[in-house]
Amino acid sequence: MNRIDQRRFAEVRPHVYQNGDSVTMQFQIGEIQSEMLVSDPNFLVLSYTRTMMAFLLFHEAPERIAMIGLGGGSMPKWCYQQLPATDITVIEISPMVISLREQFYIPADDERFRVLCGDGADYVATTEDSPEVLLVDGFDIHGQPPQLCSLEFYEDCNRALASDGVMVVNLCSPGHQQSIDKIRKAFEDRVLIVFPEDGENKVVFAVKGRRLWIEDEPIGELVKRLRADYVLIPSLTLS
Repeated sequence: MNRIDQRRFAEVRPHVYQNGDSVTMQFQIGEIQSEMLVSDPNFLVLSYTRTMMAFLLFHEAPERIAMIGLGGGSMPKWCYQQLPATDITVIEISPMVISLREQFYIPADDERFRVLCGDGADYVATTEDSPEVLLVDGFDIHGQPPQLCSLEFYEDCNRALASDGVMVVNLCSPGHQQSIDKIRKAFEDRVLIVFPEDGENKVVFAVKGRRLWIEDEPIGELVKRLRADYVLIPSLTLS
């Protein structure tokens, strides 16, 4: 997607549907980008979002989190509620998506929470924020945009992170293996791949500046630890 196409996408208004207690955001009918329960707006409905929150195994109380992709705000809302001392910056390219934040109960900007309208690739290329956690969950109507899955992008993510930072990427496209290979190269193979309990997503954890501590731990023991310490993740397959 070139820059002209990006601007056109930014002008596409997503559809919001409510079915009973469930509210979804969709760019194309039947393809859910985000889902919320009206009765519990901060609950992480989609399993891949619960899996991405396992960054807490690396940073229990991060000072700064940056997120690329707002959608319906599931992860920003959860982090805002569960991590009251954490500074949170969300970068979203589409003003149309941002305009729906009240419908999805996304908090207003304040001293520790902000939503910026911009390109996530530009953000990681220029920011000096040095977040301990960087969550990448940016998609358009065609899937993951090229500027958010290039080797240059992942190298910029590595540079942007704090010295002991972790990047967490949601992948859901036919070309996910190419993205994984680029992440491995950018992060010197300090990578863990997690398969959420349902769907076609793969969640990649990449650690900066130190050896991935879980590499020495048997997979079965790691799964037990994840289940015991982080109850939001009921089932995981790792590689």
